[in-house]
Amino acid sequence: MMMSPSGFLKLCQRPPSLSALRNGSMWRWNCSGNLITNVCLWTHPSKRCVSTAPSLHVADLTEREKRVLDKLYDGLVKGHRAALAESITLVETQHPRKKELAQVLLQRVLAYRQEQERANGNQPVAFRIGLSGPPGAGKSSFIEVLGKMLTGQDHRVSVLAVDPSSCTTGGSLMGDKTRMTELSRDMKAFIRPSPTSGTLGGVTRTTNEAILLCEGAGYDVVLVETVGVGQSEFAVADMVDMFVLLIPPAGGDELQGIKRGIIEMADLVVVTKYDGDLVVPARRIQAEYTSALKLLRKKSKSWNPKVVRVSSQTGEGVTELWSTMLAFRSAGLCSGELQTRRRSQQKVWMWSLIQENALRHFQEHPSVRSALPLLEERVTRGEISPGLAADLLLKAFTSTTS
Repeated sequence: MMMSPSGFLKLCQRPPSLSALRNGSMWRWNCSGNLITNVCLWTHPSKRCVSTAPSLHVADLTEREKRVLDKLYDGLVKGHRAALAESITLVETQHPRKKELAQVLLQRVLAYRQEQERANGNQPVAFRIGLSGPPGAGKSSFIEVLGKMLTGQDHRVSVLAVDPSSCTTGGSLMGDKTRMTELSRDMKAFIRPSPTSGTLGGVTRTTNEAILLCEGAGYDVVLVETVGVGQSEFAVADMVDMFVLLIPPAGGDELQGIKRGIIEMADLVVVTKYDGDLVVPARRIQAEYTSALKLLRKKSKSWNPKVVRVSSQTGEGVTELWSTMLAFRSAGLCSGELQTRRRSQQKVWMWSLIQENALRHFQEHPSVRSALPLLEERVTRGEISPGLAADLLLKAFTSTTS
């Protein structure tokens, strides 16, 4: 049963108890916290005007909530780490009301960041870098050395480390602050481990919002670290300006051990542990990856991916690596690719969140929940095909919501 676009929009709206949509209007915050701009979205085929405004309006806030949001926002734009940590905790919450408050805060920070970018000649004020690699590649050691060098150059560095959650207990290790002992004590650095909670293949759904908060707090370099090599890397690549793949110099058949798609996404490949007995293997791996990258399709017209060697133990190659990263950013800004990339990333994440929320609404629908156990049992017994079961569940969902 095909649903009309207007019907789909209706399904994606939040529960009526929290909705306060006003036809023909949308609000956003300017940097001083005032509401501005009215916009409406026309849907087809009904041509009715549907408000794109968040469902929580300022009038809905209690005095206590207003004070809390004002305190968080003021502390955030002043660069207070405690306010940034509390703000990220707020956007990570699953509590319905707090999720609404988080969106109000994010709108204010988004407007503040837009004002900063306009003052910066409509160019991004922060450099977002995604870091990934197989376990044992030395990601944490590399981040600490790079982070300390950057804070020494008066940069402010935030590290968003995606921490794997247990599928059974939901717990996670949160070990990055213990591995980055020096950087975690640096007042110009901020380290935030985030549990995956089983979403987006290892990247939390709120990581993109945490990046926005870090930029609002004045951090001009944002490092997003993810664990392993898999689906999470594709999600990270859709939220950063530069995707960096870290690989150890000794690990068997490295080229076959990492997916081709991951290598294709890399803007820079870093061979770590270039010291001691691993100097010769590191040079060999660098040559192999340099040859491999020449055979892959280029994803940028302004940049050719490079392979470099670094040592977190001796610091060799780290300064040159940062110069290479800055050259990439400069090339992207001059060609306009970086700005285009950010705009497309926002659309990708919008649809990712739509898919995630649509699936949640589907799973929580009364008709689906009542029919699901029996259909699952019949599928496992082989009585009906998974495709037929899916069609029946979708029919139950759409027949009561259209």
